[in-house]
Amino acid sequence: IQIARCFEATRQRCCRLERDGRWAREQLARVEAERAALEVKLKHARNQVEVEMKKRHRAEAELEKQERKLQLVLESLMREPWGSGMLSGEQCSVLSALAGRRLGAALVPGRRSSAVDESCQSLLSHSDISYDHTEDDVVRS
Repeated sequence: IQIARCFEATRQRCCRLERDGRWAREQLARVEAERAALEVKLKHARNQVEVEMKKRHRAEAELEKQERKLQLVLESLMREPWGSGMLSGEQCSVLSALAGRRLGAALVPGRRSSAVDESCQSLLSHSDISYDHTEDDVVRS
């Protein structure tokens, strides 16, 4: 009778462990499916970030190109012989408004400013958006 009770207890434990194993496999399958879906979303997000970064770089390059052109125009206006080489106050304010903060210094006589003012760089510089690839290298079991 004691051996039969031990066998029954062992059988019940085996059944319980089998149920637990089945539940664990189901849970693992759900988690792996969720992980795969999240990896797809992450891949799409990374691609979108890359596309947006490329757009931003192109836009920033175009902005710098246009700022250089405007700077050359402003410097050319400052060198004109008419009006003793200086613009009227109204003209300076109009050109300053058109030039914006970065190029406004070009209107100061005798001072040549660079096309890019480092103090006016974007607050969300592309260097602020970084991605750490170390988590991608995790070995999956």
